[in-house]
Amino acid sequence: MVKYIFVTGGVLSSVGKGILTSSIGKMLQARKLKPTVVKIDPYVNIDAGTMNPYMHGEVFVTDDGGETDLDLGWYERFLDLSLKQNNNLTTGLVYKSVIEKERHGDFLGRCVQIVPHVTNEIKNKIRAVGKAVNADVVLTEVGGTVGDIEGLPFLEAIRQMRVEEGFENTLYVHVALVPILDVTQEMKTKPLQHSVNELRRIGIQPDAIVARSPQMIDAEALRKIALFGTIPEEAVFCSYNAESVYQVPLILDKQGMGDFICHRLALTCETKDFSAWQQFVDAIVHPEHEVKIALVGKYAGLTDSYVSMSEALRHGGAACKTKVCISYLEAEKLEQNPQCVNDLASFDGVFVPYGFGPRGTEGKIAAVQYARENDIPFLGICYGFQLAVIEYARNVCGLKDANSTEINPESSHPVIDLMPEQRGVEYKGATMRLGSHKIILQKGTLAYSLYQQEEIYERHRHRFEVNLDYLDILMKNGLHFTGKSTDGRRMETLELPNNYFYFASQFHGEFKSRPGRPSPEYFGFIQACVNKKLGKPKAPVS
Repeated sequence: MVKYIFVTGGVLSSVGKGILTSSIGKMLQARKLKPTVVKIDPYVNIDAGTMNPYMHGEVFVTDDGGETDLDLGWYERFLDLSLKQNNNLTTGLVYKSVIEKERHGDFLGRCVQIVPHVTNEIKNKIRAVGKAVNADVVLTEVGGTVGDIEGLPFLEAIRQMRVEEGFENTLYVHVALVPILDVTQEMKTKPLQHSVNELRRIGIQPDAIVARSPQMIDAEALRKIALFGTIPEEAVFCSYNAESVYQVPLILDKQGMGDFICHRLALTCETKDFSAWQQFVDAIVHPEHEVKIALVGKYAGLTDSYVSMSEALRHGGAACKTKVCISYLEAEKLEQNPQCVNDLASFDGVFVPYGFGPRGTEGKIAAVQYARENDIPFLGICYGFQLAVIEYARNVCGLKDANSTEINPESSHPVIDLMPEQRGVEYKGATMRLGSHKIILQKGTLAYSLYQQEEIYERHRHRFEVNLDYLDILMKNGLHFTGKSTDGRRMETLELPNNYFYFASQFHGEFKSRPGRPSPEYFGFIQACVNKKLGKPKAPVS
């Protein structure tokens, strides 16, 4: 019998539901159980693909081309899973499915309503995710905050699942903020109490409560939460601030949460084993080295815009026993004050991430040029790859007007251009080159040295690519394209062999980076930053 765990959040958004859900999954995995995860996003968008990163954080791309919520990235990293677009459920997706069924006549002339038709669709989709992978436990995170209007149909659906699946097969976990007042240093449980009351008003009594607080809650706070939450004290846990989010499963399991869940759901669990996870955490919190990375981006005001990239850098750091200190630099500032580019001299590596549109691009290009000319280890991803091509075309090949048609459609040297199959595309949602694609790497190159194989699969999200009309001039002037699509028409990686480390990829290696198994391009970048800082010679390519 499949078990269902539902995670809700209260008081405010971004309270830590994603990390909690991932941590519960990790505790189950450590006991040799097979979890899968569903993220519910109550917004009316079909998916996250058309949203500005400042509105929603990064868009996480799955192997099957889904443009999903960033929490799926946390699930994949914590649980080492490859999820699908069906693991992300939105209001838009649910209503689209219901309306299509109504148009098809599937409801036999009935008046289509939120209950039962919309709630049935939600329940069916949650169950289908677990059935598809034969999971022992389906974890479902309900996005937003309890009390939000848009979340009500989803909360009603999970309320109904308690009735249909049975008490012994369902578990409600509620996480809410327990703030500490600056003046008195008192822990205040009242916001959490109101959040639980709102959940009860909807018809859901939590089985376990997680207090999200800057520090471990005291005995008095725990007693109050249990009393007013109408649960035993052993069902109250605390997710407090930690040096690394990867410590959270260990913190919660030490409080007994893993054992509580297994007992409450009557799960047959083997002896838990966190050894590999603990080894990774130890490498994160007890590093031997430290490097400073300048992330030059156009969404630097919201670090969640680059969460998978930041974590991939940290995964690479852990593999090198190195603390990675990331400074998020706004590219527009480099445009407005060109002298600021000299500040990059104080960093051990320069990282240029993805982006869309012209804003901030000249600042990114200046950062790429500075890294190349001063031989600072450099890694560019997606847009960073394209801007590296533009910078090289301008400053080495002499094509002064070189640009992308995304930035300047009138450029006389469009070294980056719209992919042919993208011409005439009108709908923006889910129409980019998305998901996992095969890449062929050339032997005897940095790319091959990093991946140690000729064929790799990496995830993509882009509309523009290297214009093949300019391939000869770029290569004749020393830019090496060492990874290509299977037909050889799409450039996937570039490198400069004479630099200490200069590498960029059209694909997003960060989406497949895992704790203990970092993305090769990110690992190679951090390793180069460490080695150059220590004065070691450049690593030979294989």
